[in-house]
Amino acid sequence: MDIDAVITWVDGGDPKLRDKLLKYGTPKELEAEDVAGSTRYSNLGEIFYCVASLNRFAPWLHRIYIVTDNQDPNLLPFLERHFPDGYIPMEIVDHKIIYRGYEEYLPTFNSISIETMTWRIPGLSEYYIEFNDDLVLASPVSPEDFFLPNGQSVCYANHYSMHWTRFTRLLKPNINGRRKVTFKGNMYNAALMMNRRFLFLKLAHTPKALRKSCYEQYFSNFPDSLIRNITHRFRHSEQFTSQELQYLFLQDRSGLEVRSVRGKLFFLQPKARKGYVSRKMNRLRHMPQCKFCCFNSLDKATSEEYKQIIQWMEERLDVSVGSVVADGQ
Repeated sequence: MDIDAVITWVDGGDPKLRDKLLKYGTPKELEAEDVAGSTRYSNLGEIFYCVASLNRFAPWLHRIYIVTDNQDPNLLPFLERHFPDGYIPMEIVDHKIIYRGYEEYLPTFNSISIETMTWRIPGLSEYYIEFNDDLVLASPVSPEDFFLPNGQSVCYANHYSMHWTRFTRLLKPNINGRRKVTFKGNMYNAALMMNRRFLFLKLAHTPKALRKSCYEQYFSNFPDSLIRNITHRFRHSEQFTSQELQYLFLQDRSGLEVRSVRGKLFFLQPKARKGYVSRKMNRLRHMPQCKFCCFNSLDKATSEEYKQIIQWMEERLDVSVGSVVADGQ
């Protein structure tokens, strides 16, 4: 089977994007970390490492699509330098393409909304893997890490209680009169839509193996659900995680294999604790079975912590981004 990769990417340093953010976002939205905080649009060269990891550890991919808002990360010189014998074909896809017929909901600055529409990429394979640009492959992977030969999707998650999630949501205080946007909350919303009563899938920060036809089938039957999710230009607590929706849809039809992510995922989000990043990076060096790394919110790292992370990625991927990252800093 042909398997594509889809990467959603944004360069928050682009003056045109900043102008649009200021035009469409309220001061409260732009200041709220969970809605439209600057870390959500930060660009420190992560896309280079993400794409390099696909070429290094998943050369069997059919094509890479990078979904952007009228931007281009200019990856070709980098790929030609580091993969002179050939690299995975790549295509830049503008938001206007995947929102064709729904242009009134653009511009959007909301990854949840964008991921609801990536299945509409023209020419996209039935089987595809969705990445955020802060994800990198840490070691060689095979198609069977994402899709089984019988077509089943592989989902890295654990089962989580609907009742407990509902209870904790009731206890958490509102922020400025609204419910905080959380990954778990948006997954829970999808589970409610799929009539889950007891358990849902708490998805790990890994690439997501998806099937185009699942979205086509679901949203053709429930078009209002798609519109409800893409109406929000900025992240909102009422939205649902589209990948969760698809996985529960597949689970109901015996089309999903759920796997533990234990030992396979390394997640790092810098914290203001002395030595935290160093300890985490040392732990990564002792994870021989690690397949996926998520380096989240690198803009919050100190310059020394940032160098540690970049050094590991460049050694593991045998690349050097150099001035590209320096310019981003």
